[in-house]
Amino acid sequence: MRTIVVCSGGLDSVSLAHRVAAEHDLLGLLSFDYGQRHRKELEFAALCAERLRIPHQIIDLRDVGRNLTGSALTDELTVPDGHYAEETMRITVVPNRNAIMLAIAFGVASARGADAVATAVHGGDHFIYPDCRPGFIDAFQTMQNHALEGYASITLLTPYVNQPKSAIVVDGARYGTPFAQTWSCYKGGERHCGRCGTCVERREAFDLAGITDPTEYEDPDFWRAAVQRKGA
Repeated sequence: MRTIVVCSGGLDSVSLAHRVAAEHDLLGLLSFDYGQRHRKELEFAALCAERLRIPHQIIDLRDVGRNLTGSALTDELTVPDGHYAEETMRITVVPNRNAIMLAIAFGVASARGADAVATAVHGGDHFIYPDCRPGFIDAFQTMQNHALEGYASITLLTPYVNQPKSAIVVDGARYGTPFAQTWSCYKGGERHCGRCGTCVERREAFDLAGITDPTEYEDPDFWRAAVQRKGA
């Protein structure tokens, strides 16, 4: 299938891009700048496109992002430390983010004659992000079938939607993803902080997958206590 991958530059979406490049006809990567404080992730999406020798487009949604207030990813709010399974992580929700991005991606895919849009939502996202859950994915596909009826037929590919992040690490390794050239940290510093939800989840995923994590963290051991609190 001729496929466009929505790629943030994170571990999940870069791994997905490598998988799609191996299994399908990868037309290009689509990224979004919505004013996220960790926008350095977009540099890693560009590296992925360069490595796979495919086009990469960044769509400017900063004006939209300025209106999606109340999230620590777009406002001057403190990004909490801890595991995604903690209630405090809800402040990292950007309202309707995936719905907005996917609607644009489907429009772009239609214009470019693509057969599919791929996104790397996964099971670990379900607790905190409603627009990453299987119900949303199914409903979005139905909505797009109506929106593009008679004009295009595009499939939403979500191979990780019911899998844990550790399975993505295994999959990424299978397809040769250079994990050190991906960015997850929500704080957007020089190095991964090791303490925010996405850093904790990333470090835990490598441990569960039994694969060496090449990431440099400011606090490489915080994740253990965060995982213990999650299970308490």
